[in-house]
Amino acid sequence: MQKDTRFWKREDSQFILSTYGERRIAFVKGKGVYLYDVEGNKYLDFLSGIGVNILGHGHPRIVKVIKEQAEILLHTSNLYLIPHQIKLAEMLVQLSFPGRCFFCNSGTEAVEAALKLARKWGKEKGKFEIISMENSFHGRTCGSLSLTGQKKYQENFLPLLPGVRFIPFNNLEALQKSVNSKTCAIIIEPIQGEGGIHVASREFLEGAREIADKREVLLIFDEVQCGMGRTGKLFAYQNFEVIPDVLCLAKGLGGGLPIGVIIARDKFSDVFQPGDHASTFGGNPLVTRVAWEVIRILKEEKVLQNVEKMGKYLLQKLLTLKQEFPWIKEIRGKGLMIGIEISKEAKRIKDLCERKGLLIGTAGEKTLRFLPPLIISQEEIDEGMRIFQEVLEKL
Repeated sequence: MQKDTRFWKREDSQFILSTYGERRIAFVKGKGVYLYDVEGNKYLDFLSGIGVNILGHGHPRIVKVIKEQAEILLHTSNLYLIPHQIKLAEMLVQLSFPGRCFFCNSGTEAVEAALKLARKWGKEKGKFEIISMENSFHGRTCGSLSLTGQKKYQENFLPLLPGVRFIPFNNLEALQKSVNSKTCAIIIEPIQGEGGIHVASREFLEGAREIADKREVLLIFDEVQCGMGRTGKLFAYQNFEVIPDVLCLAKGLGGGLPIGVIIARDKFSDVFQPGDHASTFGGNPLVTRVAWEVIRILKEEKVLQNVEKMGKYLLQKLLTLKQEFPWIKEIRGKGLMIGIEISKEAKRIKDLCERKGLLIGTAGEKTLRFLPPLIISQEEIDEGMRIFQEVLEKL
């Protein structure tokens, strides 16, 4: 007999470290854009595992590839050639810019790899400082946390990595003044995720590229959340036509499996030498085979076109609600990455939506976050907006 939610909550409190706060739902099944809990309740998923399940749940092509590869080979380690890893790297480079890849298991690991590459590249030149953005989020390991421009994440773990300075996001003048002879890298999220869904301006990213070239500084783009089709382009930087020196990807790349990667431009692809960096599990046969299929699906099933179309449709629905509810202050984002800034407590609204069968997220105390699967339909958006409006009307 299947255990109920109360059972799993008791077990959770006894055996799991309390890093996530209260967790009220135990999901056991997913199909398309829906999730089902242990009691059989159905939820419309507008968060997609915090941007991971870009193809929804149980996509038949992904399920097929996982089954096939699991029967053939799961893991060998990076001491040996991994053909699927090489094929995936080739595809990523062909779709982005000339360079080479390093595979890992998560977004924070991708940022760590980029950080180490930048520091090693700058070492002989006496460059070690990194400029990051206020309100940014780059991960929770000590290195990536050092680059995260939010004190609430850092304060319990100080002192962190030295040599990191923060400037206001989208402030080109501040960036120009901050770069000096000791700067080895600038790291930017083209769209800040955890910081509240703030979109970089084209002027800021173009200016950052110009400064990086002029002052011999690496330009790193963290697209862990905003990449992999989330904006309607495969990579978020393609919306701005500004190419970074290092690109960090994760989340949606594995379609639900853990994978991260950095792509380093040719100019910097020889910085790492044997022994400089490694990952036991990174880019193993299973995850790279699946990630390769994820990208094929995005292209062959016209998912990016759907993101562009449904993103506009969802935005229009939200703008209509903004006219009705004056405490909706601003709606920001691109494609199917949307933040709704409100004057009320975001968590309360998130919890009310959850109880009515709509899963959304928050980004700070005053911003709601919508990250639905990229395959979402107009009818499913309408369903989500009906629930969302019902919650707003009850406040």
